Amino acid sequence: MKIKSQRDFYSGVMFATVGGIFAWGATNYNVGTGARMGPGYFPLLVGLLTLLMGALIMINALRKGGEDGDPIGAIAWRPLIFIIGANLLFGILLAGMPSLGIPAMGMIVAIYVLTFVASLAGDKFAFKPVLILATILAAGSYFAFVVALKLQFPVWPTFITG
Repeated sequence: MKIKSQRDFYSGVMFATVGGIFAWGATNYNVGTGARMGPGYFPLLVGLLTLLMGALIMINALRKGGEDGDPIGAIAWRPLIFIIGANLLFGILLAGMPSLGIPAMGMIVAIYVLTFVASLAGDKFAFKPVLILATILAAGSYFAFVVALKLQFPVWPTFITG
């Protein structure tokens, strides 16, 4: 069979691969039953559904597509680097990295850095809207995770809180 939409086919391959790996990794945990679910039940189910969705997307790409075969375009390196970099910085700043001498900066600082670095992925940067978004995200995260769920992790930098 001929692939009629390369974009859809390879995105289906990606979904199926990630779903399969996720489901396979979930089998390392106790899956349990539908009535008595174990810690691996939900990840296994999500992985299998993602795998199924990827397979359906691949099948659909063999049936439907553009006249030119919907080729895959160039990789957008700038957004890829800034989005992945923002997430890595968030993780490093949230808990710190003692092996490199980086102290924990806490959730609030990490969210502001995440928002500002991720906003550099686009073509335009506007300081004020990004600052408003970061403030809303930081306040919402504080109330959701610290106040409502009572999760214990650093909120402020360690050199402030001690």
